[in-house]
Amino acid sequence: MYDIVISEFMDDGAVERLSRSYPTLYDPGLVDRPADLIPMLTVVRALVVRNRTQVNAALLDAAPRLECVGRLGVGLDNIDVDACKARRIAVLPATGANDLAVAEYVMTTAMILLRRAYASTAAVAAGKWPRQTLIGGEMSGRTMGLVGYGAIAREVACRAEAMGMTVAAYDPYLPQDHPAWRTVECLDLDALLATADVLSLHTPLTPSTRHMIGADALACMKPDAVLINAARGGVVDEAALCRALREGRIAGAALDVFEKEPLDAVAGASFEGIANLILTPHIAGVTNESNVRVSHKTADSVLAHLKAQP
Repeated sequence: MYDIVISEFMDDGAVERLSRSYPTLYDPGLVDRPADLIPMLTVVRALVVRNRTQVNAALLDAAPRLECVGRLGVGLDNIDVDACKARRIAVLPATGANDLAVAEYVMTTAMILLRRAYASTAAVAAGKWPRQTLIGGEMSGRTMGLVGYGAIAREVACRAEAMGMTVAAYDPYLPQDHPAWRTVECLDLDALLATADVLSLHTPLTPSTRHMIGADALACMKPDAVLINAARGGVVDEAALCRALREGRIAGAALDVFEKEPLDAVAGASFEGIANLILTPHIAGVTNESNVRVSHKTADSVLAHLKAQP
């Protein structure tokens, strides 16, 4: 019998803190064994997940004593927030704890894509010397375009400005008089698409943002621009992106999130043979340091919530 179940990976120190206060089961393999997870939830008070465990109505129905869901991260696509609210179950994301990790991922992939040197190792090791084909561009003097201008995007903006970039953003939900706009140009989406040399996405997945970056949006981008999605799978129409990359209508892309996760061999086949593409397995927000911050912030939230209950 456990009060807390953790179904995905968490920093050991944070797990130990939870275990000192409440009977805790830590089994990161449960995310792949939902048939084992569901029966455990009959008496559980807190469930801790990342982005793969599907906290849906069926799972919640199997957890009548559940009081909170700790989210090791910020996105809530895998959590039925309305169903939790109806059951008075608190959803506790680790807001802000992985902002720096994602921002550094964006800058890293942007530099790699613009320099075009990410596929040279095999050629150089084989004795080839493809200098002319690998002469790329610099970040300085270019425009960083941000779709969404929340906390992570602002961290990206700070680093982009430090590298000599101009920063522009599109965010219809951020008031025009917000101080965040003081050093960043506010554009509508079409203008941003046409202006950006690096387009980085920072928007949640909602009905209005699904396939926001599709064939029409990609057609508005510069042919030498690059796209980075470390936000949510589904914001980009992957089929349209693959066509644009294969046809040379944009210069490159980095995807850390996908419409279907984990990406299986069938879905992955659509990306095969695209040289100017970086794919990573939803790790933009996960570094050694951010994992510690996210894990302990989640542990703090779960402990505070459980201890506050009568």
